[in-house]
Amino acid sequence: MNYSAALQTLLPPVSSLQPPAFLTAWVLLAVGAYFIGSFPAGYLVGRCCGIDIRQHGSGNIGATNVVRVLGKKWGGIVFAIDFLKGWLPVILATRWSEAVHINPHSAPGALAALMALLGHNFPCWLSFRGGKGISTSAGIIVGLFPGAFPFCIGSWLIVFFTTGYVSLASLVGASMLPLTVAVFYFFGSRYDWPSWISADWLSFLVALLMAIVVIWRHRGNLKRLCQGTEPNFKSKKK
Repeated sequence: MNYSAALQTLLPPVSSLQPPAFLTAWVLLAVGAYFIGSFPAGYLVGRCCGIDIRQHGSGNIGATNVVRVLGKKWGGIVFAIDFLKGWLPVILATRWSEAVHINPHSAPGALAALMALLGHNFPCWLSFRGGKGISTSAGIIVGLFPGAFPFCIGSWLIVFFTTGYVSLASLVGASMLPLTVAVFYFFGSRYDWPSWISADWLSFLVALLMAIVVIWRHRGNLKRLCQGTEPNFKSKKK
């Protein structure tokens, strides 16, 4: 299937757009990414199992709480859907950027990334009370910052298997994103690195904003970590 041709049908080439139509194309991209991100997978899975996931565990609709309340199978399904909510809008936006030659090239993907993350965290269907953005951020990273993904997931795995805290692992993984993208930005062009491990200023800004949003959404977890009351998967196994 020719994705570029399909995307040009939905969002026409920039050269053929007058200012109002050009603005409309960007609005469609932003709104579309938000609504994809806002799909409440955790809530709907909970309803399929006969519960309101917001009334159980931490009250969050994300994959971690679904694992705690409903088990790994349902948690894995929620993670996969939330991951795709971040990956799909970014990939579609990037393909559109390639098809119509937008400058900077990263702009559509950057907009799609932020809107999908906001949609996940603040879905209009659930009074703007959504997840904390980790699974959706993972999809965004794979789509927009593939070179940073090994560093983010690697740091997440090390912290999780060392401490048992999903929240702490998520905070470290989120913090690793702008640090890694900053290295790509400052050294990628200087040493002619491949495109998948290079970044521009806009990519770095998006990575920084993503990390800030994720850390802010975990402020309650930070407080519980400091108080020693944060749920721990290791202690649960015991």
